[in-house]
Amino acid sequence: MKPVQLSMSAFGPFADKQVINFSELGNNPLFLINGPTGAGKTSILDAICFALYGKTTGNEREAPQMRCDYADESLLTAVEFEFELGERRYRIKRIPDQQRPKARGDGYTSQNAEAELLRINSDASTELLVASKVSEATSMIEELTGLDVDQFRQVMVLPQGKFRELLLADSKAREKIFSQLFQTSIYSRIEERLKLQAATIRKDAHDLEQKRLGILETAGVESIDALTQTLKDLTPEFEQAKSQRQRLSSAVEQAAKQLEQGKQLTAELAEKSRLATQLQREQARQAEMDGLKQRLNLAQLAQQVLPVYRQQQQRSQELAQQQQVLKNAQQQLQRASQAKSDAEKQAENLPTLDVQLQQCRAAQQQAEQINPVLESYYQQQQQLDDAQLKRQQAERNQHTAQQRLQQLLLQKTQNVDTIQQLQQQVRQLPALQEQQYQWQRQCEQGKQIVDLQHQLQQFQQQLAQKTLQGKQAKSNLDEAEHRLKALRLQWHQGQAALLAAQLSPDMPCPVCGSLQHPSPAHSDVAIPDEQQLEHAQQLVEAKRSEYETQRSDYRNILDKIAHIEQQLKPLMQALSIEGDSPVPLTEWQHRLTELQQQLTQIQRADQQLESQQQGLAKVEQQLTQQQQQLNSAQQQLSEQQSQCSSLAGALQENQRRLPAELQGLTANAALKQLGEQLSALSQQQTTLMQQMQHIQQAQQQTAQQLAEAQSALNEREQQLTQAQRYSEQAQQEFISALQQSGFSDTDALKQAQLDAALQLQIAQQIEQWQQQCHSLSGQLEALQQKLKDATQPDLSALTAALETQQQALLAADEQFQLLNSRITNLSNCQQKLAADAKALAALESRFAVVGTLSDVANGNNQSKLSLQRFVLSVLLDDVLLDASERLARMSKGRYRLLRKEERAKGNRASGLDLEVEDAYSGKVRPVATLSGGESFMAALSLALGLSNVVQAYAGGIKLDTLFIDEGFGSLDQDSLELAIRTLIDLQASGRMIGVISHVTEMKEQILTRVDVLKQARGSVIRLECA
Repeated sequence: MKPVQLSMSAFGPFADKQVINFSELGNNPLFLINGPTGAGKTSILDAICFALYGKTTGNEREAPQMRCDYADESLLTAVEFEFELGERRYRIKRIPDQQRPKARGDGYTSQNAEAELLRINSDASTELLVASKVSEATSMIEELTGLDVDQFRQVMVLPQGKFRELLLADSKAREKIFSQLFQTSIYSRIEERLKLQAATIRKDAHDLEQKRLGILETAGVESIDALTQTLKDLTPEFEQAKSQRQRLSSAVEQAAKQLEQGKQLTAELAEKSRLATQLQREQARQAEMDGLKQRLNLAQLAQQVLPVYRQQQQRSQELAQQQQVLKNAQQQLQRASQAKSDAEKQAENLPTLDVQLQQCRAAQQQAEQINPVLESYYQQQQQLDDAQLKRQQAERNQHTAQQRLQQLLLQKTQNVDTIQQLQQQVRQLPALQEQQYQWQRQCEQGKQIVDLQHQLQQFQQQLAQKTLQGKQAKSNLDEAEHRLKALRLQWHQGQAALLAAQLSPDMPCPVCGSLQHPSPAHSDVAIPDEQQLEHAQQLVEAKRSEYETQRSDYRNILDKIAHIEQQLKPLMQALSIEGDSPVPLTEWQHRLTELQQQLTQIQRADQQLESQQQGLAKVEQQLTQQQQQLNSAQQQLSEQQSQCSSLAGALQENQRRLPAELQGLTANAALKQLGEQLSALSQQQTTLMQQMQHIQQAQQQTAQQLAEAQSALNEREQQLTQAQRYSEQAQQEFISALQQSGFSDTDALKQAQLDAALQLQIAQQIEQWQQQCHSLSGQLEALQQKLKDATQPDLSALTAALETQQQALLAADEQFQLLNSRITNLSNCQQKLAADAKALAALESRFAVVGTLSDVANGNNQSKLSLQRFVLSVLLDDVLLDASERLARMSKGRYRLLRKEERAKGNRASGLDLEVEDAYSGKVRPVATLSGGESFMAALSLALGLSNVVQAYAGGIKLDTLFIDEGFGSLDQDSLELAIRTLIDLQASGRMIGVISHVTEMKEQILTRVDVLKQARGSVIRLECA
């Protein structure tokens, strides 16, 4: 991963938005992140780590705590980081949980954490990978980089005070990191798969053994041999039971056959008796069947006569119907004759109605001649009414125009008076504006003085507090230095005792060479080890750093106090305020408020003056328009009066031409009366014409109806004659047929009548009886022939013999089934045991291979080394080979990192623990025994070696960037020089190296810098490129 650009807003000490464009530092740069303590150097690494994982490098502060106190409340805390992974480029932006001002109203609202991840394509277009979910963005980053946050801190960032973590990690922790970096999870999966397979085989074998014991228990034997012997003993007994069962089965079959034959003979004898009885019963129905035959014959004879009878009945009905029709025709002829007589009487009134119609037409013609004169009169009356209305409206318009003219003249006078008054007030405006400016400036300066005095008081309080804290920090530093000196003295004094403790008789003393040691040195106090000395040294450095921080803060406060006093002096001189005299700011602000109120009133008067002047001009314009409107209204009134006089004369002339009965009416009433008269005459004509037409039509219709009735009567008389002839003929035919059939009368014929279904039923009944008698006779004759010598068998004796044989067979079969089931079960158990024995042997053979492989792969061996740790140990050897080369160069050949070969104590994982070889003593010791500076060199070498080896192996993880936060201050001059050379060599191999350090030599030799400038209201960033 290579950084491209980092943007921070309100993050850490950065109040505003700060941007670091890493591409401006050059290609694969070695750069220094420089700045005073507390400026925010480590915050840059925190920002990168937070952007990627949502956590800081030290994991000591939560993301919401990273907001800058000096930032504007409208600026959200956010970090945006753009980076490259191979050929791909990505941009991630994170916003932590924080409080922000509400968009509307006062107060604050919660801003939830957000994260956005984009992929930047080669054409500068972007592809959204994660929209806003924080957890999804973190998971995607872990997938892309191949590292989680803890691994990122250990292999790509050496955080301040935590560079020893990777160096001192145990085998288990280092296995987790290395497996992720070298992507050796396949070996871990192999371990788990072998372990699972071994456990599965072991479980299957155990289950199979338990199954074999269960089979033996089910069989009721203790072993396979006992099972075999039991089968052998049961075989003769089983064969004997089988033979006995077969013999008794044959006897039961014979007894059952004899019983069945006896039952069949008994049934046939009973059937013979039943058939004889049933045949006698059927023969007794002979007389009934003869009666049915006779009835059927009469019905068939009646069926031949009935069509003639029905024909005779139909003709009789037709005759009666024709007689009724003739009667109806005679009545219709009488009605038609009466209607014709009535119509002729009405026709006598036609001449009178015609005279009335002619009179009505003459009256209508006279009324129609008067109508044009009346309509003209009506139109003139309407015109006169309209003219009078217009004259009245013209009078009203003239009156309204005169009133409006008087109002406008009065309004003009009022406007002129108001303008004169407002002009007097507006003349005061310039002087008041000048006074306002002076008082406003004085109040602003006074407020500035009050604010500066308040800040000065706060800084003076902070100065007193920092004085006490500085004294305490100096006391803590002196105490820590005293403790370090005491421990060093104890260590030097105890070295002789340590050397003496290692001596033995005849062993030369490394100091004097003597083989005798009469008085070896000893120590009465506990001798501190190198770790205690290192801890004491680190405590001194921490206390010194704390003391320097307090001194720096003290000086900063003094600078701020001096700066405020410099700002106060010219302000107080300008306002003539001496010493500690209070600033009458409230009185000044009150006076300024009064002036502002006066100004507001005058400015309002100025606006009113302009409005009044505009209103005056508008009133004068309205006066001119209103005078024109008054002249126009007077002219219209004169024209309307003249028109009314002319129309009144013409109306009187037309009124004299009307009939006398209409002259007293108005035009509208006369026109209405004439219209009603015309309508009545028209209605009367219509009524008379309808009456005449109705009489004429009635004459024609009645004459036609009389002729039609006479014709219908003649036709009905002919039809009646023909119906009488048909009826008499049908009667003669029926009498002849009845005599020939032998029926005495019509009633006898009707009684013999049967419908077809009943005739069929009787015929079938007779046929069935005949067939039944014939069948019974045949069956009885056959049985009599078959059973002529048979006697009744003894069924009770046959049944008892069968039951005896069946009971004997049941007992024999029960014994046979018991033996058969026992032998079958034992045989099945024997087969299952044989199959299970074969399967168990196969499992044991397989476990011998898989179980051994699982133990070896999972570290259940003498070395306690799993397969993955074995692979990682090989890779770690490559890392240590590279790291040792750098460490030897930085330590002037003294130290070399080694992998610990000895297995760990107990069940603890081993194989990836580290040791350091000391060339000065020739011994190998734990890496934890290194001093602070030595640990830094070793950790730096390990990180650089790890970066090289991971890059060398094909994989998705790119460790082409390394950030180092402090640690160089623990190196001496020579070691520092060698460490810098190592970083320069690493840069040449295509790495980006970022270093945070206070060491002056680093600043002199690394010219490419990211300077973090500490300011009063937040730090800023500046790039310095070589």
